[in-house]
Amino acid sequence: MSEEASDADRFLALVAAAQSREIRLTSIQAGLLVAAELGIARDSRTFARLLGIAHSLVLRELNVLAEREGVLQIVKRDLRTMRVHYTLPPRGGA
Repeated sequence: MSEEASDADRFLALVAAAQSREIRLTSIQAGLLVAAELGIARDSRTFARLLGIAHSLVLRELNVLAEREGVLQIVKRDLRTMRVHYTLPPRGGA
């Protein structure tokens, strides 16, 4: 199996695991979170391009996540390109 295929399989497994932990997540939402955690994509256009998904769908799911407390933070919006940069919130811990 090629490295690219194993990376894709790993990504999909992590997306499925995220969805099993949080049943409200759609596959795109879980993918956005996993991509941010792994450093694969931290903006909407890159995520859409890498996964072959319409940017408008990614924006919709990203905004839903941003509305939930503590799930994801929007750090910058480019009004010209509609690109939205996002990050995961810092993990709390004592």
